[in-house]
Amino acid sequence: MSRIAAIKPFGQRIWLDNLSRGLLASGELARLISEDDIAGVTSNPAIFYKSISSDPLYTGDLAELKKQNLTAEQRYEALVVPDIQATCDLTRSMYDATNGLDGYVSLEVSPTLANDAQGTIDNAKRLWAAINRPNAMIKVPATDAGVIAFEELITSGINVNITLMFNLKHVDNVLTAYIRGLEARAAAGLPVDKVQAVASVFLSRVDSLIDPQLDAIGTPEALALRGTVAKSFVKVAYQHYKGLFQGSRFAALKAKGANPQRLLWASTGTKNKAYSDVMYVEDLIGPETVNTVPDATLALFRDHGNAANTLETGTDAAVATLVAVRKLGINYNLAGEQLQVDGLKQFDEAFVKLLELTK
Repeated sequence: MSRIAAIKPFGQRIWLDNLSRGLLASGELARLISEDDIAGVTSNPAIFYKSISSDPLYTGDLAELKKQNLTAEQRYEALVVPDIQATCDLTRSMYDATNGLDGYVSLEVSPTLANDAQGTIDNAKRLWAAINRPNAMIKVPATDAGVIAFEELITSGINVNITLMFNLKHVDNVLTAYIRGLEARAAAGLPVDKVQAVASVFLSRVDSLIDPQLDAIGTPEALALRGTVAKSFVKVAYQHYKGLFQGSRFAALKAKGANPQRLLWASTGTKNKAYSDVMYVEDLIGPETVNTVPDATLALFRDHGNAANTLETGTDAAVATLVAVRKLGINYNLAGEQLQVDGLKQFDEAFVKLLELTK
């Protein structure tokens, strides 16, 4: 068993945070599924910009699409929707074998709609219909408008990966919106057992923002907290998740076959070379979670990562870390809002570059 596949017995699914035609055509994705038990795939505008700009397998189709009377966004979707469909088809057997737990493939709505709830709903429904696969997931951002859209999409029976979550307010808003969406669906007499959603919590970007603030404070207490804030946030968020989905409110939905909304760890490549290069994987393994991992970090974990049930170790210390950060004058919730805005800007910039490629 590979070191990556050894994570699954602890209840966590590992997804790949990358997608391209070359990855599909070369058989590399199929190999990762077979050898490392990769159970899903995520994409975003930055990933597709890199793929379309560098993978020669897109060149011919893009040239043909440019001859057609289409918008740049229509050409982009005409390129990537078949990739999502092909990946869904590749992972469909695991979706079927796990009764819909594994095998999901995510495509993001236009990031230009981040603050437009109805626009996000319309875009998500159109993409869902275009992909036409039960193991697709539509990604929407966890902005205020995105959360409104997310609830409606869950009520509509669409699988959603809601992304760009950076603080506990984001987590609580998203998880309760999921439950409300399922409650509305159940009240309408619709089945709830086939709806799946994940809530993508970002990690390395948190430490990249907070660590310089700790460096600036410079006290031994502050310096000792470097590289610990993101992991602490996740451990506390997981307790919020358990409180909701193991509590009385969700019990009625669970009795109807509803699935909890799993937390997903994203941005899990270590950016600071002073830290373990697998810490956002190794230290956060636990039941009913997902970690979407970039290729480079997968390779590192395959080489020297250790699988163990680590997510609930040090929970009290995690709470203490967040308290200590607040006492040092760092507003963690405000930092999370800034990180979400910055993340949206990065995706928006990548999307603009994508449309430049396809115009």
